Amino acid sequence: MKVFWQQMRIGLWLNSVYSNGMKGIDNISVQVTWFRGGSGMVAVRKKGMLWHLFRTPICIYRWHLEWLFGKRLLLLTHTGRRSGLRRQTVLEVVEYRREVPEVVVANGFGPDSDWLRNIQAESDEEVTVGPQHFAASHRFLGEDEAVRVIEQYERRSRLIAPIVRAGFTWLLGWRYCATESDRRRLVRQIPLIAFRPRLGTTG
Repeated sequence: MKVFWQQMRIGLWLNSVYSNGMKGIDNISVQVTWFRGGSGMVAVRKKGMLWHLFRTPICIYRWHLEWLFGKRLLLLTHTGRRSGLRRQTVLEVVEYRREVPEVVVANGFGPDSDWLRNIQAESDEEVTVGPQHFAASHRFLGEDEAVRVIEQYERRSRLIAPIVRAGFTWLLGWRYCATESDRRRLVRQIPLIAFRPRLGTTG
């Protein structure tokens, strides 16, 4: 199972930026190529096969097999800011706070990711994590809090630390060595967002 999660992580970072909504994927023919944007971070183009591969976690949620992921992943449902259609994106959970409850994710492709721009334009998102489903509100973590979250995430992932560092290096466009200054630079580049049940709703 640990090997499975090691192999899934890069795909999950990629999945966070190019979900294509509630419609089925059988009639969509796009492939994915990636390149370095002006910021040095990885940018993604939609053009075909890998796109389908990285959408696999969404299919698993649709087949009601979300229990396979536990609280490692969440399914975010949001509204397209231009189309008005409901969209879905699967994100890796970097911290789950049971007492709130609150779920923290990292947006691996920066502030221009479609799902992030969508929830900023229309805050009507829904979250499914493990057996829980709730209408959610979101907040951006401040720098100090985000640094603590990344440090704890690395601590929990210490058995695969080289993979985590390599993943961050690939995403960020510079060598990530897991120092305090690297973490601060990372959280300035990659927003950390927390979701919690919206006031007046129940999970």
